Amino acid sequence: MPATALGLALGAAILHATWNVLLRGSEDVEARTAVALGLSVILFAPAAVATWSADRAVVWYVVASALCEGVYFSLLVAAYKRRELSVVYPVARGSAPVLVLLGSAVVLGRAVSSGEVVGVCLVAAGVVLVRGLRHGAGGILVGLAIGCAIAAYTLVDKQGIRHAGAIPYLELVLAPVALAALLAAVVRRGVRPLCAELRFATLAAAVGSFGAYVLVLLALRLATAPAVAAVRETSVVFGAGLAALFLRERVTVERLTGAAAVACGVALLALS
Repeated sequence: MPATALGLALGAAILHATWNVLLRGSEDVEARTAVALGLSVILFAPAAVATWSADRAVVWYVVASALCEGVYFSLLVAAYKRRELSVVYPVARGSAPVLVLLGSAVVLGRAVSSGEVVGVCLVAAGVVLVRGLRHGAGGILVGLAIGCAIAAYTLVDKQGIRHAGAIPYLELVLAPVALAALLAAVVRRGVRPLCAELRFATLAAAVGSFGAYVLVLLALRLATAPAVAAVRETSVVFGAGLAALFLRERVTVERLTGAAAVACGVALLALS
């Protein structure tokens, strides 16, 4: 894996963990998510126009990715309303690289090296430990469902990014998702909850969510989807630390061991 791609994917991991903690820390996860999506599309629109590059072939990838992203954010909101971040987030992010690897091998027919297999497995094992083996099963199923959505849009975007610039591509994908989220929130609850979320934390979540995936798309131009997905999932390590600091969740020795396993997996992927 090229060093540039590794740096981009690690940067995406830090940003991703940060905006997820910001969403989970809100008293109104649904409203903050909708507003953050809307703000991200507005904030990055000038950059999308300035760097516009897209051909007609990108349309179907945009449609497919937008559907997957819509499912992803819907499941994320539902999960964060009821479950702790330390349960849902590691399961979702940890299952994604394994699913991407399987998708690349089975669906796309891509050869997978033994180093990638071992690296992805180490990352997956690490995030299980970060989550904690003795925790209850609550949140596991929804976490796996979120992981499936992540894997699906990662595989779609790996192909779609060939037909558009990174920022224009993500703008096209997230614009309909943001519009649907905002309209659904207004119809169900009116505009007041949305206005209440016009604050710095929501703005930071907006910048982090969009910026994190721009970095992922740039990394996908330079490295394979399984490798990028696995490195990106080191966000569970950063997420554990941020959850301990800001959401007051415990970080045990078991979780630290998991973090070490994730780091070893990332190193192996970088050398594969």
